[in-house]
Amino acid sequence: MRMPLIAGNWKMNGSSALVDEFQHHFYQSTLPANVEVVVLPPFPFIQQMKEKVSPLGVSIGAQTLNPESHGAFTGEVSGAMLCDVGVDYVLVGHSERRTLFHESNEEVRQRVIAAIENGLKPILCVGETQAERESGATRKVVLQEIDAVITSLDAEQRKQLVIAYEPIWAIGSGRTSTPEDAQEVMLLIRHHLKEFDVQLGENMRLLYGGSMNADNAGALLAQPDIDGGLIGGASLKADDFLKICKEAG
Repeated sequence: MRMPLIAGNWKMNGSSALVDEFQHHFYQSTLPANVEVVVLPPFPFIQQMKEKVSPLGVSIGAQTLNPESHGAFTGEVSGAMLCDVGVDYVLVGHSERRTLFHESNEEVRQRVIAAIENGLKPILCVGETQAERESGATRKVVLQEIDAVITSLDAEQRKQLVIAYEPIWAIGSGRTSTPEDAQEVMLLIRHHLKEFDVQLGENMRLLYGGSMNADNAGALLAQPDIDGGLIGGASLKADDFLKICKEAG
């Protein structure tokens, strides 16, 4: 049985006051015992989040990492550094990293390997643009992005992955795949993973990451191959984020 995972990506948002607000809400409302909850704040708030929210049953994630272990890379953060401050998960290949910072499939692969080598669990993001969707290239794009990473991992490394399907056209737009459309892509991914290893396909958690919110989470999470969500805007609202967590339970 795959444990649901709800991951809140704050992106370049948040404050110390918001960390305190989440601490207050999580303290007052018990999280479902059968759901894993992760919050991914900007780097400056990781330590505060670890101290104030982790004791309430929340794992902490980072939004990216540099594949190098150390060196003259001003402004960058390594996997070892994230591990040192108690980070559990790290996003890799988010569409905003791919488009705004031009991260290639090869760079995404390197980051996944660096995460695993440092004991972090990578959440690999994949997804198609509106143009790719309209041209019927969803399958090609999504599976290419997965294969660029997974073909270079061994069996044990593959088990550390979580995959988040985030249709780029839906992120931040208020538009969401229908539950049926999202399920279709998730099933495609799961069947593809089974070509590498049947148990891998059965056990890997697949998240939906395209404008999931408190109103549509229930219908999306009810799909058999959607094991959780990568939440953007709704993760900045403690009440809404808690509602999504409870929908997953």
